Amino acid sequence: MRSEAVEQYNVALKLGQKYMKNAILHGEYPYPLVLDEIVQESAVAGYSDLGVINIPTDHIVGTKSAGRINAFAGNFMPLLEPGTEFAAKWISLCEANLSEEGIRDPIQCYEFLGRFYVQEGNKRLSVLKSYLSPRISAHVTRVIPQWTEDHTVQVYYEFMHFYSLSGLYGIGFRHRGDYARLQAALGFEPEHVWTENERRSFSAGFSRFCDALKKHDLEKDQVTPAEVLLIWLQVFSFSDIKDLTQPELAKRIDTLWPDVLARDQDTAIELRTEPLEKEKNVISKIIGIAHPDHLNIAFLYDASPEESTWVRAHEDGRQYLEDQMVSQVTVRTYIREQEQQDYTELLEAAIADGAELIFATDAAMVSACRKAAALHKNVRFLTCALFQPYTGVRMYNGRTYECKFITGAIAGIMTETDTIGYVANNPIFGTPASVNAFALGARMTNPKARIRLDWGCLPGDPVQRLLDSGVSVISNREIMSPSTLWRDFEMGTFKLQADGSLIPLATPFWDWGKLYEKIVRSIFTGAWNDISSSKAINYWWGMASGVLDVHLSEFLPDGVSGLGRILKAGICSGSLQPFRMRMYDQNGVLRNDGSLSFLPEEIISMDWFCDNVDGRIPDYEELRPEYAETMRILGLYRKKLLPEAEGGQL
Repeated sequence: MRSEAVEQYNVALKLGQKYMKNAILHGEYPYPLVLDEIVQESAVAGYSDLGVINIPTDHIVGTKSAGRINAFAGNFMPLLEPGTEFAAKWISLCEANLSEEGIRDPIQCYEFLGRFYVQEGNKRLSVLKSYLSPRISAHVTRVIPQWTEDHTVQVYYEFMHFYSLSGLYGIGFRHRGDYARLQAALGFEPEHVWTENERRSFSAGFSRFCDALKKHDLEKDQVTPAEVLLIWLQVFSFSDIKDLTQPELAKRIDTLWPDVLARDQDTAIELRTEPLEKEKNVISKIIGIAHPDHLNIAFLYDASPEESTWVRAHEDGRQYLEDQMVSQVTVRTYIREQEQQDYTELLEAAIADGAELIFATDAAMVSACRKAAALHKNVRFLTCALFQPYTGVRMYNGRTYECKFITGAIAGIMTETDTIGYVANNPIFGTPASVNAFALGARMTNPKARIRLDWGCLPGDPVQRLLDSGVSVISNREIMSPSTLWRDFEMGTFKLQADGSLIPLATPFWDWGKLYEKIVRSIFTGAWNDISSSKAINYWWGMASGVLDVHLSEFLPDGVSGLGRILKAGICSGSLQPFRMRMYDQNGVLRNDGSLSFLPEEIISMDWFCDNVDGRIPDYEELRPEYAETMRILGLYRKKLLPEAEGGQL
C-alpha cells in the first residue's frame, strides 16, 4: 500500500501542477481561497454549529486562514515535491485511506454562502479528492452573513431555510424563490421537514440526474443542475429519474435542453405578431426541401361545444379549416369527458391515431403538451395560451387591445356621464394592455372620459356593480366567435337605456378559423420551419390577420359607425397604433411621450394602468378559486406563485 500511496501522490502532484499552470495562464488565483480574506467580521450576523455532516467535495473552495495555502493548488491537489515532510504526511494519510480503516475523522470547516473553507484536515481532503470522492465527513460551522439587498445574500437566506427543512447541501439555485419551488415541485408543503428516507431518495436520484447531465457544459450554459431539475419537474416526475435507464434519462434531458437555455422568461419568448407568408417554390424542390401535402390534425377540447362558448368558437374555427382545406387535411376532435381525465391521455390518443399537428385549445393543457412534445419530436404542438416560455410547444392568441381601442373610442362618444365601466376577466398577460387601449380610445373621443375598472374573477357580479354605481356604458368580455354575436347583449360594449334595456354598441370577436388556416398553410409552404427554434414561439396576431375583428352595432349613429370603420382600417394598415401617444400612468409617471409605440413585449407584459383608469390589479388571494389554475399559467404574477404540492414524490 505504501507504493500505491506514493504513486497516488505523484498523480495528485501532476494534477495540482496542471491546475496551477492553467490558472496562471488565464490570470486566475492558483491557490485555495482564504475565508478570512473574503469576509470581514462586521459583515457577519452570527455563527451556527451544524455538527458533523457529509458535504460535497466540489463545494470546498478554500481554507479558513492563509497558513500554508501554497502547499495546495486551488483544486486541493498538492504542489510540494516528494521527499518533503508535507508529502510524507500526505502519503501516510493515503496509506490509511487504502487500509480497511480508511480516513474516518471528519475535517473541520466553515461554510459561507454555500461554499466550504477548511480549518483543519486539508491533507485528508486532498487525499479523498485525488480519488474523486464526491462527499466527505466534516464538522461544519456556518458563517451567517448580514442581511442586505444583495441578491446573492437573499438567495442564500432562502437556502438556509431550505436546509433547515431538507438537511441537504449541493442543491444550488441562483434565483429567488427557486428553493421554495423545488420544495413544492417535489410535492411537499412549504414547511415540510424531510425524513431521512426522503433525503436519501432525493440524493440518490439527484446524483443519477447529475450523471446524465455530464455531456452538457453547465458552466458555459450558465445553469446549475438543480435549475435543470426544476425544469424537468415541470414536465416529468422525480420517479422517472430512477425508472429510466441512464441513456433514456439523458435523451429526455436533451429534449428539454432548449427550455433550459431559454429559461429566462424575460428573453425566452419570441412574439410573432404577423403570419409568415411564403409560397412553395421550385428551388426548394430542386435542393430537396420536402414539405407535406397532407396533414392529420387533432383538436383538443376541455368540454363539448354545446357546453362551452370558448370551445364552440374553436369548433367553428376547426370547421372553417376543414372547409377551406378539405383535400389537404384530415381533422379529428378529442374532448375531455370528465374533469378527472388527464390531458396526457387525450394527447396520447391523438398521437396514436396518427396526429401530426395538435391544437390544444385550453391554456391548462400546456404542461401535458410539453411532456408530449418531449416524447414525440415528429409531432407539432400548439396551445391556445399567451406569453409562455416553452420551446417545444408553440402558443397562439390575439392582440385584443387593438379591438378594445376601437370600442373605447365608441364608448367615449356614447357615454353621457364621462364615466365608462370596464369588466376585465382576469389579470393575465395582455389584460392591462386591453384596459389601457380602451382608456386611450375613450380619451381620444372624450378627453374627460374616465374608466371604472372591475373584474370578472372577483366574487359577485361586476356588471351589476358598475350599473349600480351609475355607469351606463360598459365594456364586457369579447364575443368568442361570429356565430354567437348578440346572443347576449352584455357581451362587448353596451349601453343601458332609460327604460332599463341594454343595447349593443360594438364588440370584439374571434375568428379562429383564419388563424388555423394560416398556420396549417405555413407548414405546407415551409414557413413554419423558417422560424428559429432557439426561443419559445408565441403567435400574437392582430386584426390585420383576420383573427380578430370588431362588430359595429346597427344601433350606432352613422357617424360613430363611420369612425369605427376608419379606426379598423387604420389599425389593419398599420397607420394607427393605439399606444403611439402621450400617456401617464396612475402614479403620474410619463410612460410614453408619443414619439414611438411600445415594443410587443412591453405591451403584452404591461402591469400598470393609464391615469384615466380607476382600479387596480387584484391580488391572487382575492380571486375566485376557479381562476387559480389559469393564473398559475397565464397570470401577471405567475413567477411569484409556487407550484401546488400534490403529494410527496420521494
